[in-house]
Amino acid sequence: MTGLIIGIMGLALTALVCGIGSGLGLRATGKASAGVLAEDPSKFSKVIVLSLLPATQGIYGFVIAILGATYLPTIGNINNAQLAIAPTAAQITAQGWGVFWACVPMMLGGAISAYLQGKTAASTIIAVGKKGEIASKSLIFPAMIEFYALLGLVVSILMFQNLGIANIGQFIADPVAAPAALAF
Repeated sequence: MTGLIIGIMGLALTALVCGIGSGLGLRATGKASAGVLAEDPSKFSKVIVLSLLPATQGIYGFVIAILGATYLPTIGNINNAQLAIAPTAAQITAQGWGVFWACVPMMLGGAISAYLQGKTAASTIIAVGKKGEIASKSLIFPAMIEFYALLGLVVSILMFQNLGIANIGQFIADPVAAPAALAF
């Protein structure tokens, strides 16, 4: 498997897994909102924001997938980095793994927080259905979960910033030293 394929898998999984988490979260909020609105349609403006909160993680996953594509070990990115020497296959593979691992914080943080935020927002929607005046106060509960999705987004972005395609030529792949490093 090439570094390019490994990197693309990380980007695709990030968008996919965050999207699935958002979909599951939105299912929970949609069900709760439908129940509340069936009883009192005037509460639409109070439940719509709560209903849409889990969608943000899908957006964050998409942003990471687009941003991360600029760090893939492609010929265009390597040529744009203006390296003095062509990178080796090991360096390109390492770059692909770097892209993959930079996606993991958003991939996992986004999917899990979207699902959990959907469950929390659904409970909040039900509470707003019973007592509409708590809508603004109750927004804090699912918003606290959003914070962890944002942390995953920031960590992934920082990991990409430290990955830098320009550093691909700085990887050291010494085939002579490699067997010695594996000796027990």
